[in-house]
Amino acid sequence: MIGALSCSVGYRFGPHLAEAVPLLISYCTSASENDEELRACSLQALESIMLRCPRDISPYYEGILNLALEYVSYDPNITDSMKEDAHGEVQDEEDDDESASEYKDDKNASWKVRQASAKCLSAIIVSCPQMLFKMYQEACTKLINRFREREENVKMDIFNTFIELLRQTGNVTKGQGDIDESSPRWLLKQEVPKVVKSIDSQLYERSIKTKVGAFSVLKELVVLLPDCLADHLGSLVPLIEMYLNDKSYTSSLKIEALAFTRILMAPHSPSVFHPYIQILCDAIVSAIGDIYYKVTADALRACGELVRVLRPNFEARSINCRPYISPIYEAIWARLANQDQEVNECAISCMSLVIATFGDGLQRELPSCLSLLVDRMSYEITRLTAVKAFAVLANSPLRIDLSCVLDRVVSDLTTFLRKANRALRQATTGTLNSLVVTYGDQIGLSSYETIIAELSILISDIDLHMSVLALELCRTIMVDRSSFQNVGLAVRHKVLPQALILIRSALLQGRALEALQKFFTALVQSANTTFETLLGSLISTAKQSQLGGLAKQALSSIAQCVAVLCLAAGDQKCALTIEMLEGILNDVSSTDTAKQHIALLCLGEIGRRKDLSNHVQIENTVIESFQSPSEEIKSAASYALGNIAVGNLSKYLPFILDQIDNQQKNPYLLLHSLKEVIAWQSVDHTGQDELQDSNIVKILALLFNHCKSEDEGVQDVVAECLGKIALIEPNKLIPVLKECTSSPAANTRATVAIAIKYSIVERPGKIDAIMYSEISTFLMLIKDSDMHVRRAAILALSTAAHNKPNLIKGLVPELLPLLYDQTVVKQELVRTAFEHVVDDGLELRKAAFECVDTLLDSCLDQVNPSSFIVPFLLSGLGDHYDVKMPCHLILSKLADKCPYAVLAVLDSLVEPLEETIGDKPTGDAVKQEIDRNEDMIHSALQAIAALSRISGSGYSMKLKNLMSKIKATPSFLNTLGNTCTCLGNSRR
Repeated sequence: MIGALSCSVGYRFGPHLAEAVPLLISYCTSASENDEELRACSLQALESIMLRCPRDISPYYEGILNLALEYVSYDPNITDSMKEDAHGEVQDEEDDDESASEYKDDKNASWKVRQASAKCLSAIIVSCPQMLFKMYQEACTKLINRFREREENVKMDIFNTFIELLRQTGNVTKGQGDIDESSPRWLLKQEVPKVVKSIDSQLYERSIKTKVGAFSVLKELVVLLPDCLADHLGSLVPLIEMYLNDKSYTSSLKIEALAFTRILMAPHSPSVFHPYIQILCDAIVSAIGDIYYKVTADALRACGELVRVLRPNFEARSINCRPYISPIYEAIWARLANQDQEVNECAISCMSLVIATFGDGLQRELPSCLSLLVDRMSYEITRLTAVKAFAVLANSPLRIDLSCVLDRVVSDLTTFLRKANRALRQATTGTLNSLVVTYGDQIGLSSYETIIAELSILISDIDLHMSVLALELCRTIMVDRSSFQNVGLAVRHKVLPQALILIRSALLQGRALEALQKFFTALVQSANTTFETLLGSLISTAKQSQLGGLAKQALSSIAQCVAVLCLAAGDQKCALTIEMLEGILNDVSSTDTAKQHIALLCLGEIGRRKDLSNHVQIENTVIESFQSPSEEIKSAASYALGNIAVGNLSKYLPFILDQIDNQQKNPYLLLHSLKEVIAWQSVDHTGQDELQDSNIVKILALLFNHCKSEDEGVQDVVAECLGKIALIEPNKLIPVLKECTSSPAANTRATVAIAIKYSIVERPGKIDAIMYSEISTFLMLIKDSDMHVRRAAILALSTAAHNKPNLIKGLVPELLPLLYDQTVVKQELVRTAFEHVVDDGLELRKAAFECVDTLLDSCLDQVNPSSFIVPFLLSGLGDHYDVKMPCHLILSKLADKCPYAVLAVLDSLVEPLEETIGDKPTGDAVKQEIDRNEDMIHSALQAIAALSRISGSGYSMKLKNLMSKIKATPSFLNTLGNTCTCLGNSRR
């Protein structure tokens, strides 16, 4: 009755747990030997309560865990010869689990108690991730030993409980670096021998269901610890062979065995499998010939990994792979004509791997096999797989002879560039790139011209990834076919205009920008387009676009392309270009700010890549632009000066420091130049000048002199400089920053906290050891009296949780209550100005929720979701737009990672979501406000979709009614169709 009641009312049963839980525990402990039903029902009720009231039941977790561990091995009918030891392991190794003679009563119901206990343990694992370490200490060994459970249904529940333990371990430790003794992964690694030994005995059981369950455990184990079974192959490989070769075993078992084999071979070193190659090869080849198509498909996937194991290195041959080539080839060849699409695709992929790896031993088979692969490109259902197969062949170190099919392949691939299928276009450009690199001298000029014409259509900021692939292919063609004049001309006339349009895009960055830079470098080196023509095109693009309001990112992209173009053209061209840019800046009569702006950016980009000290007084030329009335020119000059200093620290850094000394009143621009230098130095650049100690001392004096500045821009630049210097000289700077945390000036404390944020980077460094012991002092600024200091500390905590969660391990429980407190609306920070409400705490709350979002990714085991959802997340869901958006993301994440904590308070979460999707902008709202409102509604619908996917959410009438309302509203279906489709397909 109690369990059913908790199922019905959910979290509302929480206030009554003080009466119900002790009663249920007493029922379990005081029940007589014949009251197995009472014990089982009590444990089931406890399981239900844990899943639906995870916050209120947290004080009872320890007692319930001990109770579940006690009864997971409960079996009063075991005779004295089969008593279990302290770890739950049966002492008698010769027992026969199926022998009823060993039991006093074979019809007992004790299995129900053990099953309920296993499910109770599973509920603890999924609802209380912060107890994961304790679960490994107290429950892991017990569960492993209970794999010997005699009742099959109970055994499956124990397997599932252990799998939940592995999955939760993956969730909690995701993104963490090296594991140590305090990590659940480390504890699990110590248990691997026990797991394998226990699972090994289960794989010899007669039950197919047991064997499938055992393989499921092993697969999850390998996914979590990829190389953990290298020392245990001797016991596992014979079992795989037995299951795959024996026709009496079911297809489901063979599929599990093959899936495990593939997962096993992928992460391990190939050498560990070499003693078992004959066994594995025979077994997998036998499975390829199976009559059931799913077995065949999985066998072909496993065969692909086997090929890698057979010949991992083309130069050093550790084993003789020739005896295995023919059987593998013939088995795959027989499946290439299979009518099933899945088998056909797997056979094509596997065959391409075989030819790419063993092509030197398959000379006679190559023509017929290649011809068949080309034919598969003609069929739409196998086209994409066949295209990828030829990429594998082209990338083979064996340089497979494709002369018999190359022309047809290139012709077909060229037509695929026009297809609407994006995945096919991407695969096609990649395959063509590989073919040009390997077989470029065998491809005709007309084919190149056709390819270039097709690629020009693909270059657009509508699909930047596709543009990257197209530009890379163009560059490959130009580099490899520089002797073909018409190729360069085709690129110049077809692709260059599209590249000049792309460079104006504000979206251009990262890999797309790098591809564009390499494209211009290759174009100027191809001798078909002059440097002057390209430089003029880039400069004119900047000037023309200025009239239409070109974005800053686009100007930066143009400047970077000009810089790489100059360096590729040689020193003479580069020097002439720099003189031309200096001339633009020195022309006092000119009022063309667009030319001055792009000239400064270009000088900065060239200076970062090349020492400009030969150009006398270039630093003075740049710094004169600081006097310009245009803020854009000033910013560009600051950027240029810093980057020029990067090219020659010894000459230009003292100049910048002296200028800062001379401009104490308004040092922001010069500090920004200094930031560019320090940021570049904080990253290890081989061959670059290093900061001298004397310079560092002077820099620190200047920076600490500006720590108290009221200008937020100056504060942030100073903080970034201090943070980057801390990466260079942590021993000197961290103690000084620590002293500043007690400064009476709030601005100084805030600057220090932001500096710590900039010093926590993802890559390892010498600062880590020092920061580990000192970071608590900085993060505790989260309880500072000043709002700006608290926000800075939260940003530092968020950065640490994202980049190096190990730094804050152990601090999270202490920091969480302080962090949660910053998510609450503080009325003293809300003021009214001319009938307009101003909330000064809005940015603080937004930063706090975003920090919680990061902690859920990296420190889930130290966060108690139940104590956060109500009242803090619930409050955020009804807050301002800027707070609602991160709260919707947090709710979706919690619904996926901690579903039962969300399910416990589901009804209360539905109400603010319903209000949000009902929000409408005012009649006089501008387009920006309308777009923001639509984005907010979209994110709320995504959160509702995530809630509806939680198992058991269908019991919430409020959620049911809300979803019915959404599906009946045409506006949602029209404007937010994708999300509504997701809602319609979600599990209820």
